[in-house]
Amino acid sequence: MLPRLRSLPRDTWLLFATRFVRLFAYGALSVVLVLYLVSLGLSEQQTGLLLTLTLVGDTLISLAITTRADRLGRRRMLIAGAMLMTGAGLVFASSANPWVLLLAGTIGVVSPSGQEVGPFLPIEQAALAHVVTDRTRTEVFAWYTLTGSVATALGALSAGLATRFLQEAAVTPLDSYRAVVIGYAALGVVLAAIFAGLSRQTEAATGPAAKPAAATTTGLSGLDRSRTTVMKLSALFALDAFGGGFVVQAFTAYWFHLRFGVDAAALGAIFFWTNIFAGLSALLASRLAARIGLVRTMVFTHLPSNVLLILVPLMPSLPLAVTMLLARFSISQMDVPARQSYVMAVVTPDERAAAGGITGVARTMGAAISPLFVGLMFARPSLISLPFFIAGTLKIAYDLLLYRQFVSTLPPEEARQP
Repeated sequence: MLPRLRSLPRDTWLLFATRFVRLFAYGALSVVLVLYLVSLGLSEQQTGLLLTLTLVGDTLISLAITTRADRLGRRRMLIAGAMLMTGAGLVFASSANPWVLLLAGTIGVVSPSGQEVGPFLPIEQAALAHVVTDRTRTEVFAWYTLTGSVATALGALSAGLATRFLQEAAVTPLDSYRAVVIGYAALGVVLAAIFAGLSRQTEAATGPAAKPAAATTTGLSGLDRSRTTVMKLSALFALDAFGGGFVVQAFTAYWFHLRFGVDAAALGAIFFWTNIFAGLSALLASRLAARIGLVRTMVFTHLPSNVLLILVPLMPSLPLAVTMLLARFSISQMDVPARQSYVMAVVTPDERAAAGGITGVARTMGAAISPLFVGLMFARPSLISLPFFIAGTLKIAYDLLLYRQFVSTLPPEEARQP
């Protein structure tokens, strides 16, 4: 495994670096975001609405950028996304006006979940799939997932420690959270600088012209031959993300704060370990996929993790709840590199960025709706655990539907096996 990684081209390592920087920023922000917004004076309902509309805005930006990236240039679109991330962070750090925050969140890129939002992931996936072989694709995506999980973990831990250090130095809690938001904006600049170093090898080759009858649709979506497959996958991914949106990291952190009185520093430590466990689980995905296939890997690891998710709020103490959460994350991310690799494998190479963008937009749209309901639930103490039950049930339904629809649709490397 490691010798093959050492032989990867320079662009692959740069994309690993951008993944690390971005997810570090996302992980740090997710630990303090809800605490920050509530400290600014927003209610839980307003916060939920803001996060929902922020994700909707991220979706529209992502759709506009990713469906054009293969034609206008992947590197150019990635740099634009990094600048939108920086702009959103600066506005969030400097304003307490809900309408200004809403505008910045809608136009810019803000992650309340600690996970990918915006145009970055689908374009990076397309670029990675472009410079590696079918045989190594899932393995590279597994390490790419691990890179993000470790970065999210370190970001969460760093945010918790930074806020504790600042508060012990007589900085107000609000200003300690604001410092993390400013750091988020600064990392957007770093991200843009690394993207600028990508070579032309990461760009899409010019594909065959779209069929005349589909020319208009292709112009809007960037898809032609892969359209049906991508639409089916997008519908399923939207269902999964809608369920996951009920337990985004920002709200899960706030749940631990409300239920057990956990402060930001302890929350950072908790989510450091959840993301480490998640990243390590992703490494097993390529080996498991080689044995049982990508679709079975997605489903057979995702199902039990969702059962564990339902069990988290049923635990009577903080140690047991954290243990259940860690158990869940120890297998929860095994489906991620398998899913990413599968999408890139079953579409044509010149439509990969568009396919990744549209499936990513479907996930973001699904996840964008949920925080609105979560905010309403968190406003009622008796309902703060309900999001876990809703999330687990919806995600189990996704697993069963995905298996039924796609278990017989094989990627090239599996179709070639005797």
